[in-house]
Amino acid sequence: MASQGVVRGQGTHTAVRRTVDRVDERFDERSSAPSGRAVSPSLSTGRANDALIPFAEAVRFVLICLSIRPLWGEPMIARRRRVGLVVTALLAAAAACQNHHREQQHAPPGRPAPSASHAAAEPGTAAPGAFTLVASGGILPDPSVIDRAGFDGGGAGYDFRPMLEGARSVVSRADLALCHLDTAFGESTPYTGVLRHTPPPELAQALAATGYDSCSTASEYTLDAGADGVRRTLEALDRTGVRHAGSARDEVEARGTLLRAGGATVAHLAYTAGSNGPLPPGQPWAVRLIDVGWIVADARAARAAGADVVVLSLHWGPAWQEGPDEQQVALARQLTASQTGGRPDIDLILGTHAHVPQPYEKVNGTWVVYGAGDQIAGQPAGEPGPRDPRARQSTLARFTFAPPDRPGGRWEVTRAEFVPGMFDSEAGRVVNVGEAIVRGADLQGVRDRIQTVVFSRGAAKDGLVMGR
Repeated sequence: MASQGVVRGQGTHTAVRRTVDRVDERFDERSSAPSGRAVSPSLSTGRANDALIPFAEAVRFVLICLSIRPLWGEPMIARRRRVGLVVTALLAAAAACQNHHREQQHAPPGRPAPSASHAAAEPGTAAPGAFTLVASGGILPDPSVIDRAGFDGGGAGYDFRPMLEGARSVVSRADLALCHLDTAFGESTPYTGVLRHTPPPELAQALAATGYDSCSTASEYTLDAGADGVRRTLEALDRTGVRHAGSARDEVEARGTLLRAGGATVAHLAYTAGSNGPLPPGQPWAVRLIDVGWIVADARAARAAGADVVVLSLHWGPAWQEGPDEQQVALARQLTASQTGGRPDIDLILGTHAHVPQPYEKVNGTWVVYGAGDQIAGQPAGEPGPRDPRARQSTLARFTFAPPDRPGGRWEVTRAEFVPGMFDSEAGRVVNVGEAIVRGADLQGVRDRIQTVVFSRGAAKDGLVMGR
């Protein structure tokens, strides 16, 4: 039996070797094409060849992986692992090609505050000055996620950009895009994070490249690395041009951030229900804790500073619960009922912390996302059995705001959407579920489950729709 296995293996390797040779020949033909010949509508020949190099190498690797057979009594590589290797190679190749093309077209990470220069998220005619805001769930990298970014970095550091590529088409097209960063950053490469959720600062570059303009940074993990962790995180975000709210290096910074979107000035404020670590001595503002009085005061101060729209990011509620608890519901009612001169003090509430998608609801005329789930969440080491699949399901919230009919009036939400998402922990990629279904993925069950949860408090009757 062993000799037959060797013969079959040798025959397969011979066939694959011929295929690999043909790939090399075709690639050599592309490389030797005349310099004026167009290989791609958007790339010159030289750039196309550079971008094809990693793809050709990945094809070679895939063919070789598929040819592996048991030799001299060795056990066969498990089908699941072999398919995983193939998928990883193809994803890495695609990411390399995409990154190469982007690097040729865009400046290095770091950009000014957001403006109306982003393309509209949906086709159609929008009111002058209108803008679209997109917000995503928690980014909670554990060691498995960090290891994937190290693999995607190719040994030269950590690259989270391929991991977030699946969200980029939605995020980058918004006029204003907000993320939720659950953790503080560790030291620079080589990675020296020792806590369970302490990603390297290269994550900030990926957030900027994906199109995020600001991130909420208030969570129970914010102070895990103390005041140094807060400083390190905010400095990394500053270097890439990503604004932030929720943690601070001084009292003024703690009051949130003002951003431009369309014709509006938008205030982004962020708070957490609790913290794993104590507040640093003499720094009560290091992370903003949820308190109705403080929140309303901050919202009114932001309005006085020129904010047309006030957006709250709240890290609240119990984990693993699909419905909001009584405290979330009561707090949402209190905050959305607060007004100054007949105008609501708060225009949108974006929730995180549950680790699973929670409902959307219109409360006192204001949209509340009780929980967006986790955009990135891996398989923590030592956790018994497979993780609850809901932990990898999330939504991207997308709201279009239109200017008021009269000066001093409220900017109204004219379109409310949610985009189902998930994190493929084996491939290490964020997935736009709707887009994946269109391409043939069997994710209808995931989409339908997320939709059921999101609509469970009557949001459909107030106009919320599922987007893509």
